[in-house]
Amino acid sequence: MIEIITNVNNAINGVVWGWPALILLGFVGVLMTCLTKFFQVSHFRHWLKNTIGAIFGDKHVTKHTEDKTISQFQSLCTALAATVGTGNIVGVAGAIATGGPGAVFWMWLIAFFGMMTNYSENVLGILYRRKGKDGEWHGGAMYYLKNGLGAKPGCKQIGTVLAILFSLFCLLASFGIGNMSQVNSMVANVNTAFGIPTLGTGIFLVIAVGLVILGGLKRIASTTEKIVPFMVILYLIGTLVIIVMHITAIPAVFVAIFKGAFALKSVGGGIVGSGIALAMKMGFKRGVFSNEAGLGSSVMVHSSSNVKEPVRQGMWGIFEVFADTIIVCTLTALTILSSGAIDLETGLMTAAAEEIGSSSLMSYSFAQTFGKAGSAFIALAILLFAYSTVLGWSHYGATACSYLFGEKAILPYRVIFVVIVLAGSVMEAQLAWDISDTFNGLMMIPNLIGVLVLSPIVMKCTKNYVDRNLHGKKVKPMLSMYEDIQEIQERDLNESHEG
Repeated sequence: MIEIITNVNNAINGVVWGWPALILLGFVGVLMTCLTKFFQVSHFRHWLKNTIGAIFGDKHVTKHTEDKTISQFQSLCTALAATVGTGNIVGVAGAIATGGPGAVFWMWLIAFFGMMTNYSENVLGILYRRKGKDGEWHGGAMYYLKNGLGAKPGCKQIGTVLAILFSLFCLLASFGIGNMSQVNSMVANVNTAFGIPTLGTGIFLVIAVGLVILGGLKRIASTTEKIVPFMVILYLIGTLVIIVMHITAIPAVFVAIFKGAFALKSVGGGIVGSGIALAMKMGFKRGVFSNEAGLGSSVMVHSSSNVKEPVRQGMWGIFEVFADTIIVCTLTALTILSSGAIDLETGLMTAAAEEIGSSSLMSYSFAQTFGKAGSAFIALAILLFAYSTVLGWSHYGATACSYLFGEKAILPYRVIFVVIVLAGSVMEAQLAWDISDTFNGLMMIPNLIGVLVLSPIVMKCTKNYVDRNLHGKKVKPMLSMYEDIQEIQERDLNESHEG
């Protein structure tokens, strides 16, 4: 059975992660960057001030809500919980081990343009979201595919079909990227660091995950709001200590990254063309696995925010990718490459690192500096990162399940999700990662089609925001594609002075 699953998965993976899909991913990011006039660069200070900077001075960002919505900060933490996971540690290590140091450059590149892909997804998510009978906002790629793309002349059926396909792929992906691969990395690292049996860790995780996700989005958001800032800051401090201790190696690391990206010194002595292709593919795949820009996943939690301005939530999407890949993944890469785990001349793992495998490269790097305490630190970091990812993705899967089968299906889905946690703890590691890659690609394609077709609306909404908030023009705000919601949001916006 495992062999059949592996063969089928490999066949599908080869299609969804082929060059046409990767070119589409890059093209959408470049297009949205151009249509918004390089918003991530031209308005860098503005979006930074209105995201992470606003946490300390704007009560609307962090204030807890009494209804079914969540705060902007909680939506960010839940989205970061889903994105800042094992992809930032194990995924980056795997990209470097397979594609060489050059994979890091391509990870940066896809993240730079991915900022605006994620921004566009969030803008569309807010514009097309609806409020359910329970008072909770419901939004995501399935909504702008059906009601946005589907509203185009002759596109009603294709919009509906793509919305269903996206939801189905998201539902399946929640068991892969959001569950099995995360749990698998957790139990493996805990076993290596502390000798705890994988099944024992798996049973503990079943309880820990179940207690939170069965309480719904408010409990998930409340939990991630506490875990995410703590785990990210702690991890950043640990990596920075190692980088500073190996500061003399950093120039050589950057040289290896740029040489490897363009195969000026081909990976493993292979031919130059395959060196570039491999580095690029691994950088793109692991970059998307890490920050999820293009998948349309984080939109489902961003749409639950109490925000009024679509662009405001879009800026949180920019920060999400920036924090996840440009900061966290970069520090992971610099730590691995400066610690001696990779031969910077050949781009291959050293003999000592080869013995423990690519999934434990970060553990090896920390152990080189801190001994056993370093391995224990990484095991705990992966535990927190992966645990929070499982929580975040459980909401994505529940949203997709609700869209497909109605709200009554959410509880059974959550129960199945918790059971899958145990399965992920005993599954073969490589298969878990390969399945996750496949489901990522399947989600990505319908979502990117939607973003591409609706790109003029994102451009119009961005211009509307910039005109009002940066140029002081008196124009009607663009807050929703539905007149009834537009009127309510416009009134609330005037009262709260958000934006």
